[in-house]
Amino acid sequence: MTYGHVYVAQVCHGANQAQVIKAMIEAEAYDGPSIIIAYSPCIAHGIKGGLSNTMNQADLATKSGYWPIFRYNPENAELGKNPLIIDNKAPDWDRYHEFLMNEDRYSQLMKINPEQAAGMLEANKTESKRRYRQLERLASLDFSNEIEN
Repeated sequence: MTYGHVYVAQVCHGANQAQVIKAMIEAEAYDGPSIIIAYSPCIAHGIKGGLSNTMNQADLATKSGYWPIFRYNPENAELGKNPLIIDNKAPDWDRYHEFLMNEDRYSQLMKINPEQAAGMLEANKTESKRRYRQLERLASLDFSNEIEN
C-alpha cells in the first residue's frame, strides 16, 4: 500500500467469505501487482477444540481486532475515492484475550512464563490497536482532489 500502485487485501474466510471473493475478483481484475494476505489457522496454532473450530477462531480473529480485513485498490484513488476500505466492524477489544487464549501458541505463554505472559499478551493487543488506528486514519483520508491533480 505504501507504493500506491499495488492492490492489497487482507482477508479472513471465517469473518466474511463474500469479502474474500470480492478481494479475489478485484485483485484478478486489477491491471498491476496484487497481493491477498489471508488469516489461515493451521494445526500449529493449536486451536482449542481442534481444526473443526477454524471458522469460529478465524471469525474471532477479526471481531477481536487481531486480524482486520480490508481492501486497498489503487484504482479508487483515480476515481476520487479512498483506495482503502476497511471491511470489518470496529473491533471488540474486550474479546482480544479470548482470541489469544483459544490458541496454544499464545496460551502456552501462561504456562511457560506466567510472570511475563500478561505483559507480553497486553503488548500484542496494544500493537494490534496501533495498527488498526493506522488503518482507520488511512481509510478516512479524502481523495476527492486526486482526480484533479
